Amino acid sequence: MNTLKAGDKAPLFTLQNQFNEAISLQDCLDKGPVLVYFYPKASTPGCTVQAQGLRDIKQQLDNLNITILGISPDPVAKLQKFSDKQALNFHLLSDEDHAVADAFGVWGEKKFMGKIYDGIHRLSFIVGTEGKVTQFINKFKTKDHHQVVLELCK
Repeated sequence: MNTLKAGDKAPLFTLQNQFNEAISLQDCLDKGPVLVYFYPKASTPGCTVQAQGLRDIKQQLDNLNITILGISPDPVAKLQKFSDKQALNFHLLSDEDHAVADAFGVWGEKKFMGKIYDGIHRLSFIVGTEGKVTQFINKFKTKDHHQVVLELCK
């Protein structure tokens, strides 16, 4: 796993969101910085708490012109259910073949309850308008993720 760090050029991508609309990183960057956060699986406890926190501070991030893009390997239909149930107010993107996760270096070996498998590591990136990673966020608890993001963006 070769994870992007601050200063690295972010790979451009286009993925389908929870409404099956094509969302491109470049289009979002044209409006301002972008929070690209990777999460393992929609509707699981940690991912739900993380998404709820971002939902609750979205207006503050909007005031800073920051777009939120949440990426997981879930199919579009599952993302829509998750978004609807949690009243999420930002894009959730489907990366079923984990190509974008690979490009950001967040797909790799994980261990859970004694099992080893490949999956998405819960990591976040703030990408500046010039397309480079300005912040690599890897130290947070799911319940505090939104606060860490907001502090780094101010």
